Amino acid sequence: MPHPLPLTPGTLTFEQDHGAVIRRTILPGGVRVFTETIPGMRSATIGAWVGVGSRDEAPQHGGSTHFLEHLLFKGTARRSALDIAETFDRVGGEANALTGKEHTCYYARVLDTDVPMAIDVILDMVTSAKLDEGDFELERGVILEEIAMNEDDPGDVAQERLTESLYLDHPLGRPIGGTPQLIEAVSRGAVWEHYGQHYIPAGLIITAAGGVDHDVVCALVADALAGGGWHLADGATPLARRDACARFEAGFREEVVIPRNDLEQTQLMVGVRSLKATDNRRAALGVYSAILGGGMSSRLFQEIREKRGLTYAVGSYAAPSTETGMYALYAACAPSKAKEVERLMIAEFERIAEGVTENELERAKGQIAGATVLRLEDSYSRMSRLGKAELVFGELWSIGESLEDVRKVTAEDVQAIASGLASEPRSVVRVGPAT
Repeated sequence: MPHPLPLTPGTLTFEQDHGAVIRRTILPGGVRVFTETIPGMRSATIGAWVGVGSRDEAPQHGGSTHFLEHLLFKGTARRSALDIAETFDRVGGEANALTGKEHTCYYARVLDTDVPMAIDVILDMVTSAKLDEGDFELERGVILEEIAMNEDDPGDVAQERLTESLYLDHPLGRPIGGTPQLIEAVSRGAVWEHYGQHYIPAGLIITAAGGVDHDVVCALVADALAGGGWHLADGATPLARRDACARFEAGFREEVVIPRNDLEQTQLMVGVRSLKATDNRRAALGVYSAILGGGMSSRLFQEIREKRGLTYAVGSYAAPSTETGMYALYAACAPSKAKEVERLMIAEFERIAEGVTENELERAKGQIAGATVLRLEDSYSRMSRLGKAELVFGELWSIGESLEDVRKVTAEDVQAIASGLASEPRSVVRVGPAT
């Protein structure tokens, strides 16, 4: 059974796969510290999570979430941007951040002996970012260049337009990085306000995996937050998780065509709304996805690339969120072949609803099992798993339990997923030369 993660003060301790020890403590102020100690591992990854993403921006704060990802690396009262970079380079470590639609994470991967330094630097950034006016304007230009770079990538354009079409007029449909108009318009004051509202003790989660000691991590986190001026009040509880049962309402667009005569290929995407992140059918969705478009033996790859040679890149994936999700098929091909590729993609999408074979079922389960275990061989993936368990699920499954959930999936389960998705309204996006 998965271990529940209640939002009440105290420490939880439990062992998981192959001797790994997992502990989770809620510190004063409602700060959550979640660690996985892996025997024999000499590296460690530390993550500082805030459960706020691009969907959470108030109208006047548009673009602030991604803006902060940049600005927190620009320096604090104690460290310049160069100091932060040199500190990690000096020990062969790495520091980075990721912004999503529903969360932000700042993380560092270092040797186990450098964990105190990593915690001190990352939490100095989180608590004490300067958000200097000069740095702000500098990064405005950098972010605009990043957006322009993404707009030059037709695959990124197609994916953004598909997401927008499936979540029309809903915050989930926004680009994570913002739009040029939002980035040009947002003020330093608005970003500062967004920072002050969301970067607070009750919303902070620290996850660490690898060669770490839980009690030491808790002490280091408490010291770093106090040093950053955060008041950790006794009795405070963490912020509530998002409501997975909240009503979801959004518009829908059936078709988007973006003429791009400067391209040699047409990017195709077909998408439908799908399962939310906490849906108990997610293991069946994973098996379905592996059979339809998850690898070289998948139906899409075999039918469109191997048998017909119509494309180099073809596949499918799921992108779940709190109250909903999306499922997408993608391909890139010569413009003259686009109509045939699109027809074949949709045909396979519909045909899988007729059923899957036992061979396909077992092959997909083996693919998922191998990929899951291999992905969790490094401390970053383990750290990330803890963060998502805390933010999204409110419970932690062991790797063995997750794999057992996959093993239990039947052909009937997959067919039910396939039938449900095939019956959903579809959005189609085409980016490429006019034909």
